[in-house]
Amino acid sequence: MKTQNPSPAPAKAAAPKKKSSGGLNPAFVIPVLLLIGILTYMFVFGDGSHFQDGDNTKEPLPGDYFGTVYKGGFIVPILFTCFLTVLVFSIERFITIGRANGSGSIDDFVRKVKGQLDRNDVAGAIQECDRQKGSIGNVVKTALLKYQQLSTDTELTKEQKLVALQKEVEEATTLELPMLEKNLTIIATLASVSTLIALLGTVLGMIRAFAAMGATGQPDTAALSTGISEALVNTALGIGTAAIATIMYSYFTSRIDVLTYNIDEIGLSIQQNFAAHY
Repeated sequence: MKTQNPSPAPAKAAAPKKKSSGGLNPAFVIPVLLLIGILTYMFVFGDGSHFQDGDNTKEPLPGDYFGTVYKGGFIVPILFTCFLTVLVFSIERFITIGRANGSGSIDDFVRKVKGQLDRNDVAGAIQECDRQKGSIGNVVKTALLKYQQLSTDTELTKEQKLVALQKEVEEATTLELPMLEKNLTIIATLASVSTLIALLGTVLGMIRAFAAMGATGQPDTAALSTGISEALVNTALGIGTAAIATIMYSYFTSRIDVLTYNIDEIGLSIQQNFAAHY
């Protein structure tokens, strides 16, 4: 009678990876900010106290910037919404990326984990990940748990184990990066769109200025100044918003690049340590 060999026990599954999902929902936030922009334009900038005789259809009081901004026309609330959007999502990215870095210095964390791996103290490295937390701690912990699993695996070859370990690091990184990069596209888009909207407002203001001159056949200083004021207000708001958006986008992408580099550095150390000990 043929004896049936028992099937090998299944390998212990790695700790489940949880994809981080967070951040503000643009589909909800942007309409709310647009409403805030319109209400601010109508009831703050357009308040009668900023204009002659308390009438916002007349010229703004001398030196009153709120009234001057109001005279920028209907493009102003759109540009103000762009500015608020950049501001809100920049604050949100500050908080999210700050949490992703974890509770301590990333450089110190990298040095500690690499030192513990050099001593083949995988359990101590996992404890360090629990203390660090954040995206980098999650990715490294996932890789170290896979490290422990593969160290007791007797079926795979060394090359297969290294490939599996590398794949684990890449998958864990892929799950974390979308959370870090979420909403950065909005900031990058507004960096260019704000300038175009400002250009539209500038052109409309100049059209109004020259149309006023053409209607009377002679220079109308009041209408001319109103048109030029509208053009310059829109230009200033658009350029200022675009500048802030560009700076914020560059800053956040650089921080994400540093975080990704540190993850890659530790991932390489884990693979080298595994190759040296197993």
